[in-house]
Amino acid sequence: MNNITIVGAGYVGLSLACLLSKKNEVKALDIDSKKVEDINKRISPIFDEEISNYFKKENLKLSAHTCAEDALRGSDLVIIATPTNYDVEAGYFDTASVESVITECIKWCPDAVIVIKSTVPVGFTQNISKKLKKNIVFSPEFLREGKALHDNLNPSRVVIGSNENGSAKQLKELLLSGATKNSNEIPVLMCSPTEAESIKLFSNTFLAMRVAFFNELDSFCEKNALSTKNIIDGVCMDSRIGNKYNNPSFGYGGYCLPKDTKQLLANYKDVPNNLIKAIVDANSTRKDFIAEKIIEKKPKVLGIYRLTMKTNSDNFRESAVQGIMKRVKAKGIETIIFEPNLNERTFFNSKVFKSLTEFKEKSDLIICNRYDDNLKDVKEKIYTRDIFRSD
Repeated sequence: MNNITIVGAGYVGLSLACLLSKKNEVKALDIDSKKVEDINKRISPIFDEEISNYFKKENLKLSAHTCAEDALRGSDLVIIATPTNYDVEAGYFDTASVESVITECIKWCPDAVIVIKSTVPVGFTQNISKKLKKNIVFSPEFLREGKALHDNLNPSRVVIGSNENGSAKQLKELLLSGATKNSNEIPVLMCSPTEAESIKLFSNTFLAMRVAFFNELDSFCEKNALSTKNIIDGVCMDSRIGNKYNNPSFGYGGYCLPKDTKQLLANYKDVPNNLIKAIVDANSTRKDFIAEKIIEKKPKVLGIYRLTMKTNSDNFRESAVQGIMKRVKAKGIETIIFEPNLNERTFFNSKVFKSLTEFKEKSDLIICNRYDDNLKDVKEKIYTRDIFRSD
């Protein structure tokens, strides 16, 4: 049994804590005292049905803390899963939280293996390992929003970037032992930290490229009065293309794709490229197009149905609908919002409604990135590009 500390109790950190605390002593460290309190009461502080069920069913060796010393002292392994938001002014990920945790680790558990799960710029792990003269492992996460624990229990692959075999092997065995999927069916790749960082950014940028491609296909169809569904169905019958990540939307968003594509582009500073920049630019172009189509309809009051990026999610961060809302508001159109997960009365100076009935009545036009059957009684008011009713 290992003593493990996981720093950051968001989607990545909390799902890992659930995965590993069945067979190991796990401490979760987070600055949010309410989140820590919820975890200790076995209430999931994030929207993930499987985590909520896991808390109820499993006897987890998991405790949560706000004090770094309490969480880190005596740890054999520390997994860092703190947020690294993209800093627009610096043109780079803000890795301050990761660096701060590493400093605390060296103070309270200097012999622990340190694993970074937070997304970082290419070369970050190698550079900080050299600076501190300590091997630090980078292992990217490949989790879907709202499905984080499911994807940790049934990983598509395990990638471990390390310059030292012992710590890499230890992490591999831990991750595989916690999975419910047969370990023989889980592909494992051992590589350098810089290669592992690159795998993360290129994977998400490829997914963003697919989203952007089918969004531009949809823009073409809408402009030329063609059936988006027929064309996508026909294109995706080719097994080389496949039938995933093909549902049009207002743009890609969420925790990962916007920041990861921008970070990869920043890493291309001295490398010739056309495609990577186009993927970033395409998302803004799509939002411009959607906003123009809405403005053409001349609504007096535009209803925004949900600020979340996906169905069954509580994440507003970088959601595409917010970009649409800002563009429309800039043209002087009044916007109102229905978002049950928002406690504030206003959001970006737009009124937030708690009553769905009142929201529908007040709206001339309602836009939704993902359609919901709660809107079927006002179908004539709805504008969405959700062709296949899926994420």
